[in-house]
Amino acid sequence: MTGPPLRRETVSDQLYARLRDRILGGALPAGSALTAEREMAAAYGVNRHAVREAVKRLQQARLVEVSHGGRTLVLDWRHTAGLDLAVGLAESGQGPDLPQLARDAMEMRACIGADAARLCAARGSDAAARAVRGAAERYAAAGPDLAALGAADVAWWRLIVEGSGNLAYLLAFNTLVSGTLATAEVPMGLRTAELLDVPAHLRLAAHIADREPEAAERLARELLSRSIPPSAENAPAAERAERPVNRP
Repeated sequence: MTGPPLRRETVSDQLYARLRDRILGGALPAGSALTAEREMAAAYGVNRHAVREAVKRLQQARLVEVSHGGRTLVLDWRHTAGLDLAVGLAESGQGPDLPQLARDAMEMRACIGADAARLCAARGSDAAARAVRGAAERYAAAGPDLAALGAADVAWWRLIVEGSGNLAYLLAFNTLVSGTLATAEVPMGLRTAELLDVPAHLRLAAHIADREPEAAERLARELLSRSIPPSAENAPAAERAERPVNRP
């Protein structure tokens, strides 16, 4: 394995990103072995400590494993990697097909949010339902400022997800709102359409408070689906040219 020497600052991070992208792109296929530590250090002009740190991060991301013979083997990341890999790709701005990754994340957001709304309406406590309704009223009072609406939207959805009683949904929600994964490549027009629909937020809160799980699920899915970017081949030319923005 060869490559241009890496910059001296944060070389382990650079090496990790380069190896990660080679694995995701198929240049290092599942079952293949990474170059020995000494050879990799020489090829990239780094010390062996940097190589060890990079390989350790690959292990933590479940992209490689160390075999009994001491070789580091590439794993089939589609079977082993978790959501933390997607977060790392979004935050770094590197890796394969980031617009598609953002679209996939927003599809997941819509699925989780719709089912969380259903569960919150079906089995959430009365206190949870009141909290959701109160948060919707505060959302309506936030005005047309998108930054204020974005923060209020996150707080409101957190109450819905907590009210669903599903811990896995809550952990996924935390991942989506804590970084750039969900909205790194979402055009402003799509997020605006969702955030400015205050009546839909109020209706959804009412469905939850009135214990109408099917109606809550339908409306939540419709509302959240507005922020899903179209696939590249289906996007209008003007929309493809629109600058992406980061929003909560």
